[in-house]
Amino acid sequence: MRKWRSAAVTAAWVAVGTAAGALGAWQLASSDGGGAAHSRPLDEGAVRRALADSPVPPSPPPTSPDPKPSQPSQPSQPSQSSQSPKPSKPATDRSSLRFTGGTATVECRGDGTVYLVSWSPADGFHIDDDVDRGPGAVARLEAEPSDDDERDDLAYEIRCGAGGEPRARVVGDADD
Repeated sequence: MRKWRSAAVTAAWVAVGTAAGALGAWQLASSDGGGAAHSRPLDEGAVRRALADSPVPPSPPPTSPDPKPSQPSQPSQPSQSSQSPKPSKPATDRSSLRFTGGTATVECRGDGTVYLVSWSPADGFHIDDDVDRGPGAVARLEAEPSDDDERDDLAYEIRCGAGGEPRARVVGDADD
């Protein structure tokens, strides 16, 4: 009797699982994606009808500028306070600078100063903790090789060129 009961319970579980799977498949097949109509491509006439039926009127087509504007004969002059001189270059120009010991993100500012935003060492180097990031006429950092006994430290001065581009040059190591 026990074998029969075990077989009946197993058969019932299989039937319930099969029914649930079939019900899920039927719902998926008969669903319309959340109540929306199935999409199909529209021809040109259907697009025009849909636009005509839409509650928002379509925007007018672009027009060419009128050679004779219908403005008053005396143009209004903007006030002096609303006219501001346009700078020839941005106030801050941020760029990436590569050098032997690593890379740095540098801001060349409109006032001619330089600011080190961030820096990271190249493989085989680390950047000394004593970084002068600016802002100032010059920023300084030092790239130290990991094998300090075999290679010299590389001390850099970073300045902004006349065109707003950062430049790095190796200077003598302060510790030597």
